[in-house]
Amino acid sequence: MSEDRPVPSVLVENVSKWYGQVIGINDVSLAIEGGVTGILGPNGAGKSTLFKLLMGRIKPSQGSVKLFGIDPWTDTSPYRRIGYVSESERLYDWMTAQDFVSTLARLHGMTRDEANERAEHVLDFVGLHDVRHKEIGKYSKGMRQRVKIAHALVHDPDLIILDEPLHGCDPLARTSIMNVIRELGRQGKTVLISSHILEEIERITEQIVILHNGRLLALGNLYAIRDLLDKHPHRIMITTDEPRKLASAFIGEDPIYGVRFPEEGKLELQTNDLSAAHSVLPRVIVNSNVSVSRIDNPDDNLESLLGYLIGGE
Repeated sequence: MSEDRPVPSVLVENVSKWYGQVIGINDVSLAIEGGVTGILGPNGAGKSTLFKLLMGRIKPSQGSVKLFGIDPWTDTSPYRRIGYVSESERLYDWMTAQDFVSTLARLHGMTRDEANERAEHVLDFVGLHDVRHKEIGKYSKGMRQRVKIAHALVHDPDLIILDEPLHGCDPLARTSIMNVIRELGRQGKTVLISSHILEEIERITEQIVILHNGRLLALGNLYAIRDLLDKHPHRIMITTDEPRKLASAFIGEDPIYGVRFPEEGKLELQTNDLSAAHSVLPRVIVNSNVSVSRIDNPDDNLESLLGYLIGGE
């Protein structure tokens, strides 16, 4: 790699990791630099294995991992520039958030005053300033996740790795954490965040990596991948008291090519162009003078996306 070209924060080249007969990661290559990248995949896809490989907790069976251009198995210096939030990491419930985060800062070589000041700063950044002197054991799930993020940010890392940070959080906590992650991306940090829920990642970033059975299935812009899916059939599920009356209003409307009544009070519209279909929905519903209580897109999820990408396997 030439010296004038930027070195990616994360460079994974032909990496595989297997545990006996079980394959965790299968010949994955990635180069990631700057901004937020969502690592998507169902449970067992290889997301946590990838993160453990990046953090040096396990060694590749083949291939190479480089962080900031350095092989961390020969030189551990890159880990000083990384903040990591594990999905299952435990916290010291008897400590306050301020004490917990400042203790981690001391381990990074800061003085007591520097550590306290830095801990206060990152706890404010994640929205916990007012409760920083409260014991972590009294925190909600969402607050505990934000403490973990604060502790990962205390040494001002360039690369932040977040393993399922939204799992188990209530909607308010999820929104707070999403705002923090988006802001880190705006600051120019490289942020990797894993999830098995498409809607979570979609609210944070357009840049995605999709893993399936340990393989790299897709890499790039989420909306560009979605555009490719418009040629596939989609369903729109409408909850209404008058499904047959509403169905008659949609018959003949482009791009709706079919209607169905899957259950009482439900109308299913069938289309090959989800965006265009949603653009005509308001007009047709208003003109039909039918009350609609809910509109869902049952095909607009990670499972359907995976199904399309692997050819309906």
